[in-house]
Amino acid sequence: MSGTFSAESRLIHAGTARAQGQPATPPLVPASIYVSEGEPRRERCYGRDGNPGWEALEEALGGLEDAEAVAFASGQAASMALMLTLARGRDRIVLPADGYYGARVLADKLRPHGAVPVHVDLQDLPAVTRELKAAPSVLWAETPTNPLLRVADLAGLAEAAAAADAPMVVDNTTATSLLQRPLDRGAAASLYSLTKAISGHSDVLAGAVVSRDSELLNDLRAWRSSGGGIPGPFEAWLALRGLKTLPLRIARQSASALAIARHLTGRRHVRAVYYPGVDPTTLALVERQMPNGFGPLLSFEVNSASAADRVVASARLILPATSFGGVESTWERRARWPGETAPGGLIRLSVGVEPAADLIADIDHALNTLEEP
Repeated sequence: MSGTFSAESRLIHAGTARAQGQPATPPLVPASIYVSEGEPRRERCYGRDGNPGWEALEEALGGLEDAEAVAFASGQAASMALMLTLARGRDRIVLPADGYYGARVLADKLRPHGAVPVHVDLQDLPAVTRELKAAPSVLWAETPTNPLLRVADLAGLAEAAAAADAPMVVDNTTATSLLQRPLDRGAAASLYSLTKAISGHSDVLAGAVVSRDSELLNDLRAWRSSGGGIPGPFEAWLALRGLKTLPLRIARQSASALAIARHLTGRRHVRAVYYPGVDPTTLALVERQMPNGFGPLLSFEVNSASAADRVVASARLILPATSFGGVESTWERRARWPGETAPGGLIRLSVGVEPAADLIADIDHALNTLEEP
């Protein structure tokens, strides 16, 4: 099918056996052991090394980038395996100064093992180049960033990384592989929290790495097995079920998020709006890099932390919760989390699949409470 149909069509059928009497959907296989004798078949000996549900999910994920995938118990488990694999023999992990704080926490924990985290503005390519050339490094990119939705030039970053012989990882969780394909732009690996838009229903924790580098993939599978960061069979089954509707969900969420971002721009009580589709400084770049939409996540600032708390608490439709990419819209004052670098009055909004007009009405209602005594 790979040479005939689109990746979106292929993911619908991933893991399905086209044989008489076989189930039309991938089965759930809660097995911890397999029948095995003689020469071991690694992925069919013990449940920590393989599961048919993982394989179906990995087939679907990898197909979206014409690559292979390795599924993990969470995005952080996937990140840890990547950092441990790629930082071996390297002195630094160069990370975005404004990216996901969980990656910064994880990189700090690797410091005793010799990999020093260095934070840099990924939009400043000369600064990235200097940091990569200062010592053997890994480039840990994220675009759009979470929570400020800043966009970096993947092709430019890849060129800088290649010149420094530094593998580039791209956390592509916000965009997903339907809106952006980092491997096509020079990344060694794409990283995903499947918990977010890919599974899309706020009912599973999982992660994955997608790559075309067979040696890297084998190392990641080894770390997954020895470290135990494996997804459960049910979690893999849920993630694959959610993934099949990603093209429909991400299109609606991206369109609604763009409409909301445009509505918020210039609105009273809103100091700033952060969304790739409304940032004039990078709009031309993002239209080239993400031609099919800008994703479900946006942020905006109000005057203070207390004002942000009031807005979040006043919603009638949007849920106060963390994470993003689910079918239900959620928001939170992001700086309430220790270690987050977001401004105090910043609200991160994950746009769900509710009608955009309903979401705008709820946002306006919540913002209008700032005018009350």
